[in-house]
Amino acid sequence: MKPAPAAPSPDIRGTVLAAIASIAPECDPAALQSDRPLREQVDLDSLDWLNLLVELHKRLGVPIAAADDAVLTTLDSLVAYLTARLAAVASGTALASAAGLTSPPRPPPASFRVTVANTPLTVRPIRPDDAALEAAFVRGLSADSRYMRFMATARELSAPKLHELTDVDQRQHVALVATAGCDGGEAFAGVARYIVDRSGTGCEFAVTVGDAWQGSGLAGILMQALIERARVQGLARMEGIVLSTNTRMLKLARQLGFSAQRDPDDPRTVHVVLGL
Repeated sequence: MKPAPAAPSPDIRGTVLAAIASIAPECDPAALQSDRPLREQVDLDSLDWLNLLVELHKRLGVPIAAADDAVLTTLDSLVAYLTARLAAVASGTALASAAGLTSPPRPPPASFRVTVANTPLTVRPIRPDDAALEAAFVRGLSADSRYMRFMATARELSAPKLHELTDVDQRQHVALVATAGCDGGEAFAGVARYIVDRSGTGCEFAVTVGDAWQGSGLAGILMQALIERARVQGLARMEGIVLSTNTRMLKLARQLGFSAQRDPDDPRTVHVVLGL
């Protein structure tokens, strides 16, 4: 019995160029220099860059870890990365198929560094000793931003609420923060979290970034990292309740692949769901 012919290898460079053209239609892919930083040649802000990575995931079926963003600077590095990831996925699938198993997703790093709006940030799990930083972060939000996140405008969180938000097990309640250096210490730039539901198969998310970081792409980076963790945990879906006036979050949810449906019982809110 002859073995089945191998599937044709995808044209990864062509796929990358096509994806760039779909995100930045004004760009001439043929004019790109493969060893120069892409974002110096193409007008891609942080959200456009996130959309490009999401588009490549859709076209090639390869997950791109948020922590790997720093090495994906040039066309050559992006193609090399995707080639290696595709080979790893194919190898893992072959080994799993032979053993009758499914290869699990690669665990994301506990923390990683990113640069957003020319500022280096650290994305890491939240810690119990972050209560003061969380309180300062919420205090620094505008009334509109606090309402978008908590559906309330109170500037101060109670001690029990701060404990609930920072003393988490990173399993049933996963919380990530993006921190920037500030006066020799840290300050929160954004926070993303999910809580596993009672069925143990899904989770509900929330994400907030400081007013100065809105529109920077930071929310997308945090959501991408959160989604990676939910997938590794084996969850089947992620969902959230978003105010219908929170157009930035609704747009980001659509770009990340969430479906959206207005809540018939509360016209102020939209229910968004992503299959993992």
